[in-house]
Amino acid sequence: MTSPMRRDESDGVLTITIDRDDKLNAVSEDMLDVLRSAVAELGDRQDLRVLVITAEGRYFTAGIDVGRFVNKKIGSGVASRRDYRRVHLLLDEIETMEKPVVLAAQGPCLGFGVELGISCDFRLASDRATFALPEIVTLGVLPGSGGISRLTRLIGPHWTRWLAMAAQSVDAQQAVSIGLVHQVIPEADFPQAVQAFAHSLSRLSPEALGLAKVGINAAATADRGTARDMDRMANTLLFQTEEHRQAMAKFTSRGKSKKS
Repeated sequence: MTSPMRRDESDGVLTITIDRDDKLNAVSEDMLDVLRSAVAELGDRQDLRVLVITAEGRYFTAGIDVGRFVNKKIGSGVASRRDYRRVHLLLDEIETMEKPVVLAAQGPCLGFGVELGISCDFRLASDRATFALPEIVTLGVLPGSGGISRLTRLIGPHWTRWLAMAAQSVDAQQAVSIGLVHQVIPEADFPQAVQAFAHSLSRLSPEALGLAKVGINAAATADRGTARDMDRMANTLLFQTEEHRQAMAKFTSRGKSKKS
């Protein structure tokens, strides 16, 4: 049987590709485990700088495989919440991981796909992509893995009502306009553009990227003064690194050569 997820490595970029087109790339329990392993590997290995999560086929994903709930006999609310927490911990780890994670949606991205995406640092979309949270309509439940809480912090209550409460969809261009995705790329150019962006991130200072992510996440909830203090503390650490010294030397030597 062909694996529903493919793993590729190239110059510090780890790419996980969902490839389960017969099920519209619905995410199974085994696929969640692959994502957990990829995130753990990204954290453990210094040579890995960036994680890309993308897909092939008609959909990026139709969401969580509903069979996951049908086949799992969870007998109590306590057990159900414990199972739910495992998914939340995966998304929390992606959000707090001090390395960039990129979601690249080549097609429609529904339900859990949106929740996965908003836990990532960067979201790229092909011009064929759409985004929706259909849980209220299809299952009579909320998108409870960040589709309310994390999405509201990202795009505000106005558009979260449209997506999570009214179960409406947005196309790629509208997703950019509301702050859900960063960039829309023509479908024909999408795989190459995604890899080019990921490799551009892999060449940046890992310490600076990690501290930038920590600072951005903290600034989203901290008061202004605390956020400024964190900026200063982060740069104080970076000023001491060999990377900074080398960058300064390169910058000043370039300036001198232009004058001569």
